[in-house]
Amino acid sequence: MKKNDTEDDFQKLKSRFEKNMNRHKGIKWSDVQTKLKANPKKLKALLQMEETGGEPDVIGVDKKTGEFLIVDCSAESPKGRRSVCYDREALESRKEHPPKDSAEGMAAAMGIELLTEEQYQELQTLGEFDLKTSSWIYTPPSIRKLGGALFCDRRYDTVFLYHNGAQSYYAARGFRGMLKV
Repeated sequence: MKKNDTEDDFQKLKSRFEKNMNRHKGIKWSDVQTKLKANPKKLKALLQMEETGGEPDVIGVDKKTGEFLIVDCSAESPKGRRSVCYDREALESRKEHPPKDSAEGMAAAMGIELLTEEQYQELQTLGEFDLKTSSWIYTPPSIRKLGGALFCDRRYDTVFLYHNGAQSYYAARGFRGMLKV
């Protein structure tokens, strides 16, 4: 990554941060940028979130660790992360027409985490997301063990939680991730 490219990326992220101050009251961009510059691995993860269409933005601070919480804030599930099943087990179970990847696999490769139901609900208090798409969310092992996986969307001004077979995948279903810096 070239220095000029990194500066361009920071400018894009800063611009989004400044346009959406309601998402991160009391947080200064300079503090976020300092932490990102000090951690190249986290910066790389953030840039992958951007490259796959996530439009990442800071949505708060982890009360326990003091880390900034950066989440995909694109209006719809990120374009570069759709048409994926839930996890590797689900991917391997598809003998015919398997998807290109899984949500958990892509998230791990990027260095981010799938949102939990609580985190997804919190994101929805900051705007209206997934009005036409849906997003896989972290699925508890008790549900996954039985073959299922969870996803959410927003319809009729309400956030819904659903289930599906973990091996299913659709053009309008992807996943949103969180990065802690």
